[in-house]
Amino acid sequence: MRHGTIPGASGRVRPLTLLGDPVLGTPCAEVTDFGPELAVLVEDMFATMYAARGVGLAANQVGVGLRVFVYDCPDDEDTRHLGHVVNPRVVELDGVTVRGPEGCLSLPGLEAATPRFDHAVVEGVTVAGEPVRVHGTGFFARCLQHECEHLDGGVYVDRVGGWRRRRLLRQVARAPWS
Repeated sequence: MRHGTIPGASGRVRPLTLLGDPVLGTPCAEVTDFGPELAVLVEDMFATMYAARGVGLAANQVGVGLRVFVYDCPDDEDTRHLGHVVNPRVVELDGVTVRGPEGCLSLPGLEAATPRFDHAVVEGVTVAGEPVRVHGTGFFARCLQHECEHLDGGVYVDRVGGWRRRRLLRQVARAPWS
């Protein structure tokens, strides 16, 4: 029997912010108010991530410029990682750099081979202000790096170079949401 609530069950699905919206290119502000509005935001983010069939979502992807992200993401061994981080900061990146397929809910339907470290550690706090440290390897490490990058005002397109970048930008220009 499951104990506790299911993330996103009480949340509402918010519209996704798409590439080109200024909030995606602006570094997010630190969270200072740990009141009920933050808990509602996290629930809404889970609901939105699940509705869009994503594995991670940053607050600026729903138009909120705060340093918060949620995740429900497997690693390469298919172990499920579920949670959220408020005011995250990457404290460790190491291992080999892997160029792997990466997509984004703010660029629906597109993906590109993007280089990321195979191991990442992120520290922050929960909605209750309790410290949290998240270790990720493989695909989950990619997710952690991707979401932290969003909160710093970046998107994975910024990491793609050469012909891959040119191809991706052409696809963005032709996308129906662009």
